[in-house]
Amino acid sequence: MSTFVNIRRELHKIPELGFQEFKTQAYLVEYLSSLPENRLTIKKWKTGLFVKVHGLNPRKTIGYRADIDGLPITEETGLPFQSTHEGRMHACGHDFHMSIALGVLTYIINNPIQDDVLFIFQPAEEGPGGAEPMLQSDIMKDWKPDMIMALHIAPEYPVGTIAVKEGLLFANTSELFIDLKGKGGHAAYPHQTNDMVVAACALVSQLQTVISRNVDPLDSAVITIGKITGGTVQNIIAERARLEGTIRTLSPESMNKVKQRVKALVNGIEVGFQCEASIDFGCMYHQVYNHETETREFMEFIQHNKTMKLIECKEAMTGEDFGYMLKEIPGFMFWLGVASDYGLHHSKLNPDESVIEKGISFIGNYLSFKGQEN
Repeated sequence: MSTFVNIRRELHKIPELGFQEFKTQAYLVEYLSSLPENRLTIKKWKTGLFVKVHGLNPRKTIGYRADIDGLPITEETGLPFQSTHEGRMHACGHDFHMSIALGVLTYIINNPIQDDVLFIFQPAEEGPGGAEPMLQSDIMKDWKPDMIMALHIAPEYPVGTIAVKEGLLFANTSELFIDLKGKGGHAAYPHQTNDMVVAACALVSQLQTVISRNVDPLDSAVITIGKITGGTVQNIIAERARLEGTIRTLSPESMNKVKQRVKALVNGIEVGFQCEASIDFGCMYHQVYNHETETREFMEFIQHNKTMKLIECKEAMTGEDFGYMLKEIPGFMFWLGVASDYGLHHSKLNPDESVIEKGISFIGNYLSFKGQEN
């Protein structure tokens, strides 16, 4: 077993939620402390890290970002190294992202390039969002890279493939939380109450009309309600109900339009069901928009290098707060095929570990190419 496959397995055991990645940060620091001190500078930021690998004759800084948090999912893979943190899992592949990043960092240490490389180990990608505040930090202002890149594992693509495109790759996303408050009471006397389970069900049905009747059919958007809670027991009419979901759009303009329509429908529920309602759009992630020049150069490198197969993919409704970094810094994100039967955020996600060494070698070669440019 390679060093970085073992690192992936060790990290897989200790998934932590956003801004709670204390064990993860300590693990990363412990590994980094084994590398030559004169070649890198480490700065902590909350539960994340900035790590600059010093080039031989730097003229620019190349940024490489890896996210480090896990998800509130109970793992069901049955792997011998499955999560030891109850109700937590690296179900989005951030253990792969970290191990590949450490491998690439080590490669650059052992094969020095001219330019500096800034490795960003970012917390809270799954929520509430670490990219935007990290981007605004004093460390980033001092070390801001000239270009930046990141990967995301893709269970649907085979090992040995990279999927990428210029322009929009991931959607604009927003969380959605709606709370309804009516009047509870005995199930035998519904006329004396104001049932929020009924109100919530009506609202869910109405929300589905936003996409079908308020968004241009040639545009794309999604509203998903993933969780509904309401009531206490079967014979008490619910006084409160809560809907939790997500909104995804392919443009900021569509996001604003969908939100306005959601507000209107919720206002209608207040009037129609004589209840109180509140909306919280939670955290919003900016779209991941790959810059043309940097992405095209990366795609040409894949074709010439020939160790990976290039797939020009379509945009996806996936959300990623790396979009905030691309809003300020030229660069790109790409999908790395990992051939899992189960998809992202699934309790049985099990990516092919052979991609780790392949990814390290390929990205290391790409950074060597970038770091030697005139």
